[in-house]
Amino acid sequence: MGFRDECGVFGIFRHPEAANITYLGLYALQHRGQESAGIVSSDGTELFVKKGLGLVAEVFNQEMLQKLPGESAIGHVRYSTSGGSDSKNVQPFFARYARGQLAIAHNGNLTNSESLKRKLEELGTIFYSSSDTEIFVHLVARSVRRFFVDRLIEALEQVQGAYSLVLLTPKKLVAIRDPHGVRPLVLGKYGDAYVVASESCAFDLIGAEMMREVEPGEVVIIDDKGVTSYFPLKKPEKTSQCIFEHIYFSRPDSMIFGLSVYETRKLLGKQLAKEHPVEADVVVPVPDSGVMAAIGYSEESRIPYAMGIIRNHYVGRTFIEPKQAIRNFGVKVKLNAVKEVLNNKRVVIVDDSLVRGTTAQKIIKMIRQAGAREVHLRLSAPPIISPCFYGIDTPTSEELIASSSAVEEIRKFLGADSLGYISIEGLLSSTSNSSRSFCTACFDKKYPIPLVDNL
Repeated sequence: MGFRDECGVFGIFRHPEAANITYLGLYALQHRGQESAGIVSSDGTELFVKKGLGLVAEVFNQEMLQKLPGESAIGHVRYSTSGGSDSKNVQPFFARYARGQLAIAHNGNLTNSESLKRKLEELGTIFYSSSDTEIFVHLVARSVRRFFVDRLIEALEQVQGAYSLVLLTPKKLVAIRDPHGVRPLVLGKYGDAYVVASESCAFDLIGAEMMREVEPGEVVIIDDKGVTSYFPLKKPEKTSQCIFEHIYFSRPDSMIFGLSVYETRKLLGKQLAKEHPVEADVVVPVPDSGVMAAIGYSEESRIPYAMGIIRNHYVGRTFIEPKQAIRNFGVKVKLNAVKEVLNNKRVVIVDDSLVRGTTAQKIIKMIRQAGAREVHLRLSAPPIISPCFYGIDTPTSEELIASSSAVEEIRKFLGADSLGYISIEGLLSSTSNSSRSFCTACFDKKYPIPLVDNL
């Protein structure tokens, strides 16, 4: 509730409709970023670039896709977590340098980007954008190592933070995950072509078969020889995969970190019902992010589930607000209460998380205006007390309501009859069938990757 999406990446090697398939892959990943979209294709000799601000379907049309020839391509959808909302920051980034051409798309955030940028500028490097992704391009370009893979590894040895990358040269597609495995990245097969994507739902749309995850710390190079895998970087004792991928970011129909997002969110809802039971008449999700957890809560509590809030899925990024004030206008444009479901009922509202609390406050008011007798808020994320520095656009600590307010204070501010957060222990137990560990820094301030630049 209140988070903005991060970024999504896609790549394909050796398919006659590479740009069209990449467009479809980005379309499936649109939930990960609605600010900009871009595609770079290769015909085996040259790279071709088309990108712009807006949704995938707004940036690309058939005429533009025809200007992206070749059998390999990478693509990116973005929400700005590093760098501002500027056309200069639209990815993939493309560069011509002494040893050829390179394009790169990045999901994540570097924690030593400012230090690296200062160092590169002192060496004479000129930066075009304000995005930390451009640092990768310059590090590869400046390397004097003979082979491409060695130049790539030298660049990776200098960066810290979260990164899932796809790179394209005229003859190679590369997929990379940072050693902590913070952001997801999966590898698949589409006929004779190879595909990589932030989420498996992109494979489902095009009919590709998921092979496996790109492993934390793995460099996968795909070329005419096939798939070659490297593990050049020192691995930490344990991975730190972003738990918010399961709570909120990823699509419910994706497999993330070896787990079904749909099933995980249902388990979170069941755990919530165990930790915070309440006598009520109906369980209502805040659509769309609270739906699966609400189903789980309903199943465990045996309180009937109903869609008591309807979401308008056709709200654009901008709309004209009437001069005459309409109460809670911003929320009502996106969400509307169903009085027939809520009137004279004790209602459990289930959502994924609470950030500033202002939206939840308005939703609770709307539920009460629809006639609810009681409103109980349940959240499938623990209290968020600290910002993310690994690729999620979270507010500062001062803006996070749980960083300075106790649960009872928050309940009063929201106007709820009760408020229940899932515990960190309950959250992790609901994902315990994964063989890897998760980053929970936004809940406990235990940052697994050093914050070199004091972000």
